[in-house]
Amino acid sequence: MSTAVVPEPAEVTWENLIPPEHWGVYACVLNRACRERIPFALGGGLALGYYTGRLRRSKDLDIYIRPEDRDEVVQMMTRCGLEDYYSVSPYVREWIYRGHQDGVIVDAIWAMANQRARVDDHWLCAGPTIQLCGQTFRVIPAEELIWSKLYVLQRDRCDWPDIMNLLYATGHKLDWDHLLRRVGPDTPLVKAVLSVYSWVCPERASAVAGRVWDELGLEPPRNEASPVSGIPPKDLLDTRPWLLAEAPPVPAWANAA
Repeated sequence: MSTAVVPEPAEVTWENLIPPEHWGVYACVLNRACRERIPFALGGGLALGYYTGRLRRSKDLDIYIRPEDRDEVVQMMTRCGLEDYYSVSPYVREWIYRGHQDGVIVDAIWAMANQRARVDDHWLCAGPTIQLCGQTFRVIPAEELIWSKLYVLQRDRCDWPDIMNLLYATGHKLDWDHLLRRVGPDTPLVKAVLSVYSWVCPERASAVAGRVWDELGLEPPRNEASPVSGIPPKDLLDTRPWLLAEAPPVPAWANAA
């Protein structure tokens, strides 16, 4: 009797999460931006995946650019064959340009959707680099990624679970001084998400420097073994897997700089 050989699971990388037809569109935009020396950095699912080590299929590509470069980037995307997505689904154009081609979407972002802040050079130059399809690109800093996600707290969408995963993976090494300077008068949002994060996983939250809790006027997390209810706090919010089980190593396909 022959025994079937079970193949080893393929390594999960961006290369096999991004369909070739999508990468063809992405590569045109990214390579043109490089050739034309337009500063940019990757955001969205690629940046989140870099920091958390949790890869998920990319539905579109987010590139962050300077406000003064938006017209040039729109022209560049048009030369790559992308058309304005506005005719398919109207969107607010004050902060983003959405280009599409055969169902593939590239978003060029130069500001927050709520106009709280505009992209500056720190967004584009201070983050680490990622190896993507044999090329090296920069991603936006974790602090700016958290900052932008703080305001996505809406009835039909909430990015705070993403923030808590970012804190789980990077909270011990974040530049908290920089993040709090960025947030400024909106610091209550940081206090709120840190309070929830401390309740969800106090042991991991304790890796955040004590001075951060002091500065925000928050009580440091206590390493309580289990809640009184016997149900883990994260499961009180959602029983489906959503929180990182452990601090992930930097993936093999990434190269921190």
